[in-house]
Amino acid sequence: MNFHALNTYANAFSELFFPRVCRGCGEHLSEHEAEVCGSCLRSLPRTGFESVDDNLVSQMFWGRVKIEKAASLYYYRKGELLQKLLHKLKYRGIYQIGEVFGIQIGTFLLRAGFTTGIDMIIPVPLHKIKHRERGYNQSEHIAEGISEIVNIPVVAGNLVRTVHSASQTRKSRFERWENVSSIFAVRNPGMLKGKHILLIDDVVTTGATLEACARTLMKVKDVKVSIATIGYADI
Repeated sequence: MNFHALNTYANAFSELFFPRVCRGCGEHLSEHEAEVCGSCLRSLPRTGFESVDDNLVSQMFWGRVKIEKAASLYYYRKGELLQKLLHKLKYRGIYQIGEVFGIQIGTFLLRAGFTTGIDMIIPVPLHKIKHRERGYNQSEHIAEGISEIVNIPVVAGNLVRTVHSASQTRKSRFERWENVSSIFAVRNPGMLKGKHILLIDDVVTTGATLEACARTLMKVKDVKVSIATIGYADI
């Protein structure tokens, strides 16, 4: 029996006892689907922001920090499917969902010409304590999915979170900014000099974390920053 046949039998055996199902609706996934079925992905509320310069995400940073361009792929609303999927991504250990969404983001950004001129992709970092507790950084997996499509390298570990701050979930807009305003640092500024960086996070709510990251990155000479996230939470 050749390797291909063995692999086919092994996959069939695994599927029998551990069926591959969609993390959204629970239906069986097709051979070419991963973690989230096409039907669930198509049902998510698209923003189309990647094709609009002055979209709601871009406007969020006006007068705060100079962002070249910004976009979120979907509207994020409490109680809806996207919140359910991102909860599984961040807190249930299903980091592969991040890669699936990264591929979705990369596909739409590439189609809109959004990534033209961007030199590297940097995920918003977790503090080492949080990273150790969770076992991974969900934004890195989103970034890897984007990179797979747009062929721009991911640079993780240069932008770091130096303070283990409290959760942002129940904080006001001002409290969120106060919580993250000076907790990031760049380890190797020379690596970033003159680069256009695509900064990646899962959801943008008030923009406090992304603003703090962008301000830190732009302390390096001639750095430009653009932003992309899976979700835009209109609070």
